[in-house]
Amino acid sequence: MKILVLNGSPKGKESVTLQYVNYIQKKNPTHNYEIENISQRIKRIEKNESVFQEIIKKAEDADAIIWAVPVYVCLVPSQYKRFVELIWERKVNSVFKNKYTAVITTSIHFYDHTANNYMRAVCEDLGMKYIDYLSPHMDSLTQEEGRENTIKFATNFFDTIENKRHVSRMYYPVKKSDFSYKAKKVEKKISCKGKKILIITDDTDKNCNSSKMLAQFKYNFVEDIEVVNIRELNIKGGCLGCIQCGYDYTCQYTGRDEFIEFYRKKVMTADILVFVGTITDRFLSARWKMFFDRTFFNTHTPTMISKQILYLISGPLSQISNISEVFVALAQIQKSNLLDFVTDESENSEVINQLIAVNSQKAISFSEQKIVREHNFLGVGGMKIFRDDIYGVLRFPFVADYKAYKKLGIMKFPNRKIKYKIIYYLLNTLSKIPKVREKIYKTKIIPAMVSPLKKIVETK
Repeated sequence: MKILVLNGSPKGKESVTLQYVNYIQKKNPTHNYEIENISQRIKRIEKNESVFQEIIKKAEDADAIIWAVPVYVCLVPSQYKRFVELIWERKVNSVFKNKYTAVITTSIHFYDHTANNYMRAVCEDLGMKYIDYLSPHMDSLTQEEGRENTIKFATNFFDTIENKRHVSRMYYPVKKSDFSYKAKKVEKKISCKGKKILIITDDTDKNCNSSKMLAQFKYNFVEDIEVVNIRELNIKGGCLGCIQCGYDYTCQYTGRDEFIEFYRKKVMTADILVFVGTITDRFLSARWKMFFDRTFFNTHTPTMISKQILYLISGPLSQISNISEVFVALAQIQKSNLLDFVTDESENSEVINQLIAVNSQKAISFSEQKIVREHNFLGVGGMKIFRDDIYGVLRFPFVADYKAYKKLGIMKFPNRKIKYKIIYYLLNTLSKIPKVREKIYKTKIIPAMVSPLKKIVETK
C-alpha cells in the first residue's frame, strides 16, 4: 500500500510529529511510505509549479494520505495552511477525492481539538474518506500507553483501507454568498477619547466586503484610524518552531524582517485592535495565520492584557464555529476582551452598519472601563495547561514564560495554604464516621457553599 505523508512541521525531518509516523512505519513495514516536507519547503512549493505538481502526482498515486502536523496556535502552521490554499487555488482538489486519509497532530494538548477539527473539515471538503485522528502529547511516544495508542490508531487506519470500509462525515460544504455589502455615510461621529485604535487587515481588494466594513468602522470616528495591511509588511516567513524565543523572547527572525518591531510598537501599544479578514477554506487566510504564529516570539506570555478586540469578518462564520472558538480562546489566553464578531452573513447592509457603529462605541467605552469579561473554560482550561507545563517539564526552555507567569500571578496553584490543608484533613477524618458524614452531606455542604456569597450580597 502506498502511503503519502504530508509533513507539516517547519523543522522537516527533525519533527516530533514525524516520529509518530516513523514509529508506525517501523511497526507496519510492509507498506510503502513517501514523506513530503510541506511546511519546510512551502516557499519553493509555492513559487515552483513543477515542485507543487510533483507532490500532487504523489497524492494521485497514493492509496492513502496522512496529514502529520504539529499544532501551532490552535491550528496548523501557516506554511501548511498555505499548501491547503494552493490545492484549491490551482484546482487540483479532485486529486484528493475518495482517498482514504487520517490526521496526526502533536502538541501539549492546548487546543489540539480545534486543529483536528480544521484538518478533518479540510479533508472532507476535498472529498476524502476521513478515517480518524491521532492527537498525542508530544512526549506520548516515550510512554508505553502512547506507543500502544499509536499502534492501535495505525491498525484501524490500515484495516479500514484494506477492507474498504465506509466512513462517517462530520463537516458538510459551507454555503457561500455573493452578497455585496454597502457602507454608509456616518452623520454623528465619535471620538477616540485618546484611545489608540489599530486596524489590521490582509485584504488586497478594496471592493471586497471586509475592506468596506473596515472603511465603515473608520467612518465612525472623528480622528483618523491607523490601518496596517499585513500583506504589505516585510515578513520573511512563518514561525519555525525553533524555540529560540524561550529564554528571553529573542526570535530567529529578530532584525531580519519587520514583524517583531511592528508587533511591539503597534500591536502591544494599542488599546483597541480591530482584525479584518475574509474566510479562506476553514479559517482566515494563511497570511493571517502567519501573523498569529509569529506572535509566538512572545512564547506563551500574554501581550494583549486588557485590550479590546473586534473582528470584522466576511464569510460564513456561523457555519464554521471552530473559527470563533479559536479567537475566543486566544483573546482569553491573552487576557484581553473580545468585543464581538461582525460579519456580512446577515446580507443586510443596514444591520451591519449598525453593528459596526455599536461596536465602535463599545470599544471606547469598554477600553475606558478596562472591561475584560470573566473567562470561561476556553481561557481557564487553556491557561492551566500552559501553567502546569511551564511550571513542570517546560520550565526550560521557556524560562521567559516562567518568570512572566510568576510576575502575573499565573503560578498560583489552588489550596496550597496550610489553613486549607488542615481543614480538608479534619473534614476527611470526620467524614469517615457514617453519622457525621451523613449530616455533613445532607445539611452542611450546600449552606457552606452559599453562605460566603450571601454575605457578599448583604454587605457589599
